[in-house]
Amino acid sequence: MVTVSARRVSAAVSLTGVAALVAGAALVLLLQVIPPTDEISVTRRTISEYGLSDHKWVFDLAVVLVALGSAAGLAVLGRQRRLPVPAAILGTLWTVGLLVIVAFPKPDWATVSRADFGGTLHRIASVVAFVALPLAVLVAARTAFPASPGRRRLARVLAIASLGWFAVILGAVVVAAVDGGRWWTLIPLGLVERGMALTELVALGVLLAPIGERSRRE
Repeated sequence: MVTVSARRVSAAVSLTGVAALVAGAALVLLLQVIPPTDEISVTRRTISEYGLSDHKWVFDLAVVLVALGSAAGLAVLGRQRRLPVPAAILGTLWTVGLLVIVAFPKPDWATVSRADFGGTLHRIASVVAFVALPLAVLVAARTAFPASPGRRRLARVLAIASLGWFAVILGAVVVAAVDGGRWWTLIPLGLVERGMALTELVALGVLLAPIGERSRRE
């Protein structure tokens, strides 16, 4: 009786975590269709641009929901011994990175000529978070789904696709460094970042969604 109850609690927490991810993503999508943030280009402007608008609180809430949902779901995996230590560390970097993004907003380049301390932290946290999450999913997939090859394969494919999006950004940086241009003008940065964020959230959702007791066993 106690075991069944604990299992149900874990499943409920995991589902709540996934729901928080969905809610956070939905809020960001909402910002793309309501004024005045509907005027922000989804192809050229990054998601953090919403944090400079009148709807900053909506953006902050969305990111916090994703961070809390991630922490809750990863904690369940850890308790179930389905989260290797390296993946737990990477997952923590993802979660903390999201909170730093909220605490230190993106600088408004219309009013500042260079990034301040907070802006630098924002950039670093963004890169760390976006890289740490897919790596965490890759590392955790085998342990999380020992008897579910389909879920394991899907998680890995989504994680690799997420890193692929990031590789596009790195490629632009390298080309700009060689040609002396501005890397963010070489690609549709907003579209690439949104594609990466969506792919990573789906990958995380696949990892966090509860599985049946039978699927846990070797």
